[in-house]
Amino acid sequence: MALLAIPLLFFFQAAIIVVVQSATFTLVNKCDGTVWPGVLSGAGSLPMGPTGFELPAGSSRALRAPSGWSGRMWGRTGCSFDSSGRGNCTSGDCGSAQVECNGAGAAPPATLAEFTLAGADGKDFYDVSLVDGYNIPMLVEAIGGNGSCAATGCAADLNQRCPAELKSAEGDGCRSACEAFGKPEYCCSGEYGNPNTCQPSVYSQLFKSACPRSYSFAYDDATSTFTCTDADYTVTFCPPAIPSRISTVPSPPRGVFIQDDSWLASMAMGDASPMMMQRTALFLRHMSLIIITNICVLLLYL
Repeated sequence: MALLAIPLLFFFQAAIIVVVQSATFTLVNKCDGTVWPGVLSGAGSLPMGPTGFELPAGSSRALRAPSGWSGRMWGRTGCSFDSSGRGNCTSGDCGSAQVECNGAGAAPPATLAEFTLAGADGKDFYDVSLVDGYNIPMLVEAIGGNGSCAATGCAADLNQRCPAELKSAEGDGCRSACEAFGKPEYCCSGEYGNPNTCQPSVYSQLFKSACPRSYSFAYDDATSTFTCTDADYTVTFCPPAIPSRISTVPSPPRGVFIQDDSWLASMAMGDASPMMMQRTALFLRHMSLIIITNICVLLLYL
């Protein structure tokens, strides 16, 4: 009987170990060049494993998360490391001067994938955040699992449409308005530190229009947080630009030439020129006519 107890005890211990290990994260690089993912575990959460590594173009790597893991992942670009693994990156750098981030987070601007596993009601909570700015397209997909388990992310290249005043010095990132200007209304701090007073800015609306499922500012919870249960996750850098996942800013009216999205920025800063104000008025008038026309057509069929 004593001999039988040993294998039974081993069986139950093995079963417990299987339960403790929860989700597998597969990081996939579909970019043209190498990405160096960074991983930061949340306070009180067991570490996942490597906190940074090289991920060549076209490759993938699977990481096993401990039960109840919380943390964030991001992609570093423009990295240069020597044979001893020391160096830095031009975007998403974690400041460790090493391939491993060793508990350090990403320097903004950086696109962030955030996770809390086995949270309230046993659900996983996940999102892709542009609150700290943007540096690389990213998509998060739940594999298997129960619940809505919707995909989320930002497949658009915001670096191509970033207003001049938000561009990072290196040109490979788009800063948040909070980092660029430091104003409480952009940072949701001080008297703006609650969802009633902190409203989306023109800048966050620009991010939201391009990436409608991503966090664009601190209180963008309603359309940006997703849940799933008992799932594995795939995090893809530079996913294909799928039209159904990307929303674009309406085109300007015919005859109004706008070089980039800086016209939105100038309106937010209150320094729009008379010509810019005129262009904006024409654009709004054009959109109003379209809406009125659509309503009239709809009424004809009622």
